[in-house]
Amino acid sequence: MKDALELENQVCFPIYALAKEIVSQYRPHLECLDLTYPQYLVLLVLWKEKEQTVGQLGEKVFLDSGTLTPLLKRMEQKGLVIRTRGPEDERVVKLSLTEKGKALKEKAKDIPQKLMESMQVTESELLELKNIVSKILNKQK
Repeated sequence: MKDALELENQVCFPIYALAKEIVSQYRPHLECLDLTYPQYLVLLVLWKEKEQTVGQLGEKVFLDSGTLTPLLKRMEQKGLVIRTRGPEDERVVKLSLTEKGKALKEKAKDIPQKLMESMQVTESELLELKNIVSKILNKQK
């Protein structure tokens, strides 16, 4: 019988190591754009959604407002996003992209393909992995 408390028998460890590896594979591509991985995640959401509140964004990228606020301040200083207070409720902060933030989408468009090549996986393999992870996270759509 396997010892459930041995590292090699843990499901979480290879997933943890894989997450670190994937983020490190992104790093050189994102450094060229002067972005961190969490900033890239924010841009992915805003490229699709156009405008989000900090709360909506936090739910999508699994980050709390305490983590997002300094990240968004840095993105605003870089001229990528605009933060505005909601007119109906000043506690609500809305985010939208600047022209510079929108323009980065074109520069980032090859990143997913470059990742697949560097990790030596096919699109179908990545989709299978994503579906399993999404199922575990209960985020399957």
